Amino acid sequence: MTDTQTSAPAHPQQPYQVRLDWGLAGFQALAGQADVLILVDALPTVDSEFSIDTPLGEHRVIAASFANRTAVAEWVLARQAEKGDRFAVAVIAVGERREDGTFRVAVEDSLAAGAVVDALSSLGIDHCSPEAAAASVAFEGLTRAVRHLVGASETGQLLSAQGLGDVVHASSQIDTAREVAEVSEFAFPA
Repeated sequence: MTDTQTSAPAHPQQPYQVRLDWGLAGFQALAGQADVLILVDALPTVDSEFSIDTPLGEHRVIAASFANRTAVAEWVLARQAEKGDRFAVAVIAVGERREDGTFRVAVEDSLAAGAVVDALSSLGIDHCSPEAAAASVAFEGLTRAVRHLVGASETGQLLSAQGLGDVVHASSQIDTAREVAEVSEFAFPA
């Protein structure tokens, strides 16, 4: 390495309060740096037979979607007030798997993750990594198209073909739930 080159930081998103990554690998990368991990899964997994049950250990993990994004943001704000200091948030867009078994970024999860970041920002929790900021701006710009995009997404089409079009439609509704669930185990797409 020359004097003009610098090494990349081990955890490049660590300086930011709100971080975002994708899938099990993203969960593993950000888990040690967060006060809470928010798993964002907008639609049911297409084929749960190919999922990895992942014990979440001592990590504090909550589930989020379009429906409870504001409730999740309010939950985070309350935990930050309890802590009396910045509360580090890792937003994980769960994703899907391809037929060959490799990970696939699911557009519906990316949009829903952006919806969560947008809700956090609206409450003043807005020191976002570039990844989180980009997802938030994507959601903001596409809010009016969420229903169409979720239904037209690869996952949405596959679920609709399985007779679950009503589930796909219901899953694209924004701010329709107030529940925030802490989870101790999660099945990531394999």
